[in-house]
Amino acid sequence: MFEKLSERLERSFKILKGQGRITEINVAETLKDVRRALIDADVNYKVAKTFTDEVKNKALGQNVINAIKPGELMVKIVHDELASLMGGQATPLTIEGKPAVILMSGLQGSGKTTFSGKLAKRLKSEKAMRPLLVACDVYRPAAVDQLKVLGDSISVPVYSEPDVKDPVGIAKRAIDYAKANHNDLVIIDTAGRLAVDEQMMNEIEAIKKAINPGEVLFVVDAMTGQDAVNTAKAFNDRLDFGGVVLTKLDGDTRGGAALSIRSVVDKPIKFVGTGESLDGIDIFYPERMADRILGMGDIVSLVERAQQQFDEKEAEELAKKLRKNQFTFDDFLKQINQVKKMGNLKDLAAMIPGVGKAIKDVDIDNDAFKGIEAMIMSMTPYERQHPDVIRGTRVQRIAKGSGNKIQDVNRLLKQFDQIRKMMHQVSTMGSNPAQMMRQMKQMRRK
Repeated sequence: MFEKLSERLERSFKILKGQGRITEINVAETLKDVRRALIDADVNYKVAKTFTDEVKNKALGQNVINAIKPGELMVKIVHDELASLMGGQATPLTIEGKPAVILMSGLQGSGKTTFSGKLAKRLKSEKAMRPLLVACDVYRPAAVDQLKVLGDSISVPVYSEPDVKDPVGIAKRAIDYAKANHNDLVIIDTAGRLAVDEQMMNEIEAIKKAINPGEVLFVVDAMTGQDAVNTAKAFNDRLDFGGVVLTKLDGDTRGGAALSIRSVVDKPIKFVGTGESLDGIDIFYPERMADRILGMGDIVSLVERAQQQFDEKEAEELAKKLRKNQFTFDDFLKQINQVKKMGNLKDLAAMIPGVGKAIKDVDIDNDAFKGIEAMIMSMTPYERQHPDVIRGTRVQRIAKGSGNKIQDVNRLLKQFDQIRKMMHQVSTMGSNPAQMMRQMKQMRRK
């Protein structure tokens, strides 16, 4: 995400860093290039101009010209202003009422239905809530079925009235159903249209008025850029929603919607969609997003994603195995699956400070583990538990069964042995996965 904008901003700062003497003129030149970069990223023109004017005032006020490292000070000022532009700090979801009611709004294809499932899963696992999903999209073919499939996959009930074309009535009866069945959270998925139209606006206004939700979220596809901002304004004028959800942000190399929407609508971005899996949802942290845009990584978000897949009991068991040097291919396969659940591999790598720039031209295939998984699955259960027996004809059989070469299997065995030795050394030094994760959690609290 933000790949093109990051490259352009980096180029802009080189104008400043390359000067032997820093003057007000070349500070202005740098900011002129920054403004062009923002406009190319589909940022609203007024937002881009106001942003660069503010940066210029602060840069000259902090005397960048006489600073020992003017380029670095300039980057810091731009970073702080980017974070401020996007809202400054994360804004929590409003969960109020018994049950708490969240109303979804947005155009067709924005990802409302999928996000409803993601949010239900997150609040169920993190806050131990008992969600009810409500199908109020009575027009789109298969909309109810889609929500039911999502609900089944996360073990969350779905309220629907298949033959009823009254979304206001469905929403009201769904809340009564939630009260009767002890659901403390109701997430209402509403109908969208291909464009903003009066019928849609009247309908969702009527639903909001009838149920008085504690939270109204506007869901929008980040890849539509400036159109996303214009649509958000149209919805906010009618609904006065509480926050924005940007879906498909992982596919947005420009970032115009994320950078413009707060200024134009004056409503916070609360969540971003970061992938197709039901775990692909992150709280929007403006400061962390500014870090990513300027190529500084985002190690805190990386740790949080790891924690979502972390099972402390399993980690303790793994630590015991590591100390005894009993790490197996079954354990290795579990670790691969946990990494895959964390999201797109290139995005994960880019969260590590300094790595983003290094891999920007590297194609990291999200199926990179397929060959390894095929080789492990071609092993017998005994071989996976006792890797040292794999040699000779066993190697040939595994290569043939997985569609790989003998050299590939031998390479995997060698790499596995190195990983096992390294992890054994780390574990005997007094550290283990469970302890490391507990330390990371304590660091976050501080």
